Amino acid sequence: MKEVSISLLSVMYKIDSSRFFLDFESANTDYFHIDVMDGKFVEKDTAAKMKELANTAVMVTNVGLDVHLMVENIRDFIEEYVSFRPKIISFHKEAVKSDNEMMELIDIIKESGSMVGIAINPETNIEEIYPYLKFIHVALIMSVHPGKGGQEFINDTFDKIIKLKKYIEDNNLDTLIEVDGGIGDKNCEKVSNSGADILVSGSYPTLSNDYRAAIRRLKNC
Repeated sequence: MKEVSISLLSVMYKIDSSRFFLDFESANTDYFHIDVMDGKFVEKDTAAKMKELANTAVMVTNVGLDVHLMVENIRDFIEEYVSFRPKIISFHKEAVKSDNEMMELIDIIKESGSMVGIAINPETNIEEIYPYLKFIHVALIMSVHPGKGGQEFINDTFDKIIKLKKYIEDNNLDTLIEVDGGIGDKNCEKVSNSGADILVSGSYPTLSNDYRAAIRRLKNC
């Protein structure tokens, strides 16, 4: 059974009460996916709204936060979010300037008690994160271009997932594969069978008339 992380991006301005989070908690979601954007690494700026939603989520539910930092100044945003005690904090390989910075960021997140994730954009070769896999918990593969919700899944992502899964198994690593973007009932089975462990989905479950059924479908893909 797969884990499901509910992306708030496509509905972030429609969430007007704690009821949303309670409904998804009762539907057995595993994480709330917090897409933090600074208006620099990507064009959109969601930082203030996502912090507000993260605060509401941790106040009213026991569901863990899956914080996805699409930002340039990674260290500052890590410090901002550790107070929420997220289950996962992921940052982008493309925003890191050196190996030393990469290892420093990994260590900061580990010391905070969260799992560490490295995210990569669709254009980034999967091999670029191989040297870091033994130090992290999650490899987050973007299956859409970061910056907005509701995009279609990029089919080249399947090959990337399969390749990464083989590398993880061949090297006896415990790294989880998280896939983010364009995942719904029509393609979740293929994503899962390719090797994904955590499915990030937004439009499909949040716009569904039956949250519980949508989450169950994703988990059982």
